[in-house]
Amino acid sequence: MKNFSKISVIGLGYIGLPTAAIFASRKVKVIGVDVNAKTVEIINKGEIHIVEPDLDIVVRSVVNEGYLRATTIPEPAEAFLVAVPTPFKGNNHEPDLSYIKAAAKAIAPVLEKGNLVVLESTSPVGATEKLAQWLAEARPDLAFPQTHENDSDIKIAHCPERVLPGQVMRELVENDRVIGGMSKACSDAAIALYKTFVLGECIITNARTAEMAKLVENSYRDVNIAFANELSMICDELNINVWELIALANRHPRVNILQPGPGVGGHCIAVDPWFIVSKTPNIARLIRTAREVNDIKPNWVIEKVQKAVGAYLMDNPEKTAKDVTIACYGLTYKADIDDLRESPALEIVKVLADIHQGKILAVEPNISSLPKYLQHVELVTGDEARDIAHIHILLVKHKEFQFAKNMNKNLLDIVGLQTFKRN
Repeated sequence: MKNFSKISVIGLGYIGLPTAAIFASRKVKVIGVDVNAKTVEIINKGEIHIVEPDLDIVVRSVVNEGYLRATTIPEPAEAFLVAVPTPFKGNNHEPDLSYIKAAAKAIAPVLEKGNLVVLESTSPVGATEKLAQWLAEARPDLAFPQTHENDSDIKIAHCPERVLPGQVMRELVENDRVIGGMSKACSDAAIALYKTFVLGECIITNARTAEMAKLVENSYRDVNIAFANELSMICDELNINVWELIALANRHPRVNILQPGPGVGGHCIAVDPWFIVSKTPNIARLIRTAREVNDIKPNWVIEKVQKAVGAYLMDNPEKTAKDVTIACYGLTYKADIDDLRESPALEIVKVLADIHQGKILAVEPNISSLPKYLQHVELVTGDEARDIAHIHILLVKHKEFQFAKNMNKNLLDIVGLQTFKRN
């Protein structure tokens, strides 16, 4: 089995940087590539630009030891891992592969015979084949697996990440990996690469199935979350405590309903189902409906906030909407991380800042500054918010928000931190 002594990771974000750090911790020379010069500068100082437990310790160590170096321009290596964003574009949620295409064009000039290219970015079915096509167009002097299956100069595979923010460093090592090579030789090369640090099983399939596996995993979760979110809206309409209802239903040995929230966020679950819908729009009806349910949940929360403001003004007729301060607890897409990508909580705060005449406060212990488009929102501590605000909205179940269990007045608990109280 081939040993890799020098690899390159393209994209140093939430997946790319931890992956680069793990490889480097195994004494493999790693060249990290990112288009953001500031990110490159931070990493080369042995520091990190994202929040992930234990990542800072590993990065500091491997940078100081000379095993990890970041740059904005790709350099020759034995293997290239592409871990760039794959968002969608437009109102029809069309997959945007421009970042993958840009990565292909960037690494093509430095490719050499015998290299391995692995697409790690979560992608619509067929993206790995498109990557191979773009590389072949840029390097007609090399043979690629789509035309030379058994004797290609460049090996290409898809290997999606399957990690949980907050546990990335552990799960990168322990989790199984799905390896989808464009040929057996491609899969074998990819397995040799990942076995540098992966203790879990490396399971071989083809590239399309590997792509679909990641999309299905996240779509399955999206559908189950949509059931919980829809249930919470139904229960609100019927004056039923959804948290008590779910707790009772889950006492059935074969029922495990998830907890509702303000919607669904993060790059994966909020995006990946649309990749399936885009390929099979007339068939993926349940997946589409679940995505739509989760997408409308923030609007439902905003309506609840507006009703709460109205009720407060009814109780305090001497005040106007301008006098009402709203505190929003949590901006990230899930608890105890700093990731704002596709966050429904962030979207809720943004809309409230646009429509509410009074002051909006944000409490988010995992970030030090707000996005520029929230310039009219004030970032405060939990203590400050409790002293100032008239309406409190719990949007993310951060560990720092345990105090909310004792808040009874004018609190909208969207994530069930208070669960339910019996009379």
